Amino acid sequence: MIGRLEKTVLDCLDPRALAAFYATILGMRVNEDSEDWVVIGSEPGARQLAFQRVPRWTPPDWTDPRHPQQMHLDIRVDDVEAAERELLALGARRLPGELEGRYRVFADPAGHPFCLVFGRHQG
Repeated sequence: MIGRLEKTVLDCLDPRALAAFYATILGMRVNEDSEDWVVIGSEPGARQLAFQRVPRWTPPDWTDPRHPQQMHLDIRVDDVEAAERELLALGARRLPGELEGRYRVFADPAGHPFCLVFGRHQG
């Protein structure tokens, strides 16, 4: 092993707002907080997500190959219907694409795609 993954970083216009969105979904807390950089996690150093301000943000377009998603997060849930209702109330929007009984696709308030994964876990 050369190293270990410290955190995944998402670019956005408003790091605090996007960090609050994901902290609510994932039950995480803010570990670092500045105007341009916010980190959430269960504890410092463990499965962290970071959000950094960029002056010009263009969100990916899930269905347009000219603006690819580049990466996305998979979030496993037990009750996809309840999770979807809560996500929509938090400002997420549903995107086209799903595999019946496996995942549903959403965009966070900044436009990053992510999937709710549910049903049978594929080891």
